[in-house]
Amino acid sequence: MVFANPVAPELLSGAFYDRLAIPFYLSAVKLEGDFATSRFDRELRLFRQFVTRGAVLDVGCSTGAFLGELQRRFPGDYSATGTDVAGAALDHAAARGVEIIRAPFLEWNLGGRRFDAITFWAVLEHLVEPQRFLRQAAALLGAGGFCFILVPNLQSLAVRLLGAKYRYVLPDHVNYFSVRTLRAMAAQEPAFAITALRSTHFNPVVIAQDVRGGTARVPDEERARLLQRTTAWKEDARLKPVRALYSAVEKGLGALRLADNLVLVLRRK
Repeated sequence: MVFANPVAPELLSGAFYDRLAIPFYLSAVKLEGDFATSRFDRELRLFRQFVTRGAVLDVGCSTGAFLGELQRRFPGDYSATGTDVAGAALDHAAARGVEIIRAPFLEWNLGGRRFDAITFWAVLEHLVEPQRFLRQAAALLGAGGFCFILVPNLQSLAVRLLGAKYRYVLPDHVNYFSVRTLRAMAAQEPAFAITALRSTHFNPVVIAQDVRGGTARVPDEERARLLQRTTAWKEDARLKPVRALYSAVEKGLGALRLADNLVLVLRRK
């Protein structure tokens, strides 16, 4: 596994993400992109293959968009609980009806309470000790429950083409996983069995933009605007033929483990 060393104290404490909550996570453009109905299409399709009802915990839930869409599409099937280090983002999620637990995840002691699914969507790459979070997830899952992990793919086509110019090579990404290292991390937690490992997502617009850029951080606002545009394109009926071609390319890259992200599904033994 590739990891950052040293790591800024602000990242270790979570203060970096708490500071971003109002100017970024709660910005109008970011909220519009996150709460678009198509935003979590891939994650929801995968999730429903394994968990059709039950208690769901989203670690790193931010403003609660994934949990909100889960409950909107499948009313009555799930209870939704979220946690994060960004206080203002959690306030937004709570206002939308998500149960929020604000205590640090690694310190939780919920007695006999267990979840049927725990999700880490784009979270482990931000954690200095991802193994401890995985161990805590195993402790909070009931037998047969599922843990979902999505992380950037260190061996994606985008990384191979762009290297350090790729916008998701970030100071706040302190871990970078390949298929091998993600499997190895999961194998260190004996309470879990690997159920699925896939490569998914592909954003050719990012490659086109970053190939012309430098290694400076792409502003968060610019990334949010791109998310807003790409989610709008997914919902534009006029672009259906283009989306079909895009889906075929993404599927091919996924088969080669070259898509932008890796998704790991673990089952609690």
